[in-house]
Amino acid sequence: MAYDKQALIDQLGQLTIMELADLIDGLKETWGVTAAVAAGPAAAAAAPVEEKTEFDVVLVDAGAQKINVIKELRAITGLGLKEAKDLSEKGGNVKEGVSKEDAEKFKAQLEGAGARVELK
Repeated sequence: MAYDKQALIDQLGQLTIMELADLIDGLKETWGVTAAVAAGPAAAAAAPVEEKTEFDVVLVDAGAQKINVIKELRAITGLGLKEAKDLSEKGGNVKEGVSKEDAEKFKAQLEGAGARVELK
C-alpha cells in the first residue's frame, strides 16, 4: 500500500488536539507502544546508556569433551567432582556477578575445553 506522505501530514495538521489525542490512544492500543518525545541532542546526552558491569557466566552445553569441561569447572568454581559433573550435565550458572574481564576469561577457559558458554 503506497501512501502520500505530504497528504498524511496535511490531514494530521487539520486535526484538533482532541482528535490527535484519540488517534495517539488508538495507535498505542493497536500496536502496544507508547509515545516518547525527545528534546533533541540534549536529551540523548542527558540520559547516557549505562554499561553493564556485572556478568553471569552460563554453561549452555558441555560438548563432547566433558572431562575437560569438568576440570575447568572445578578450577573456576572450586566445586567438588560430583557438583562439577552435575553442572556440566545440566548446565546453568557457573559464576554470577563477575567483572567483564573475569567473565570473558572464564568463557575462554570453558570454550577452550569444548563447552558452549553465554555471558548474561
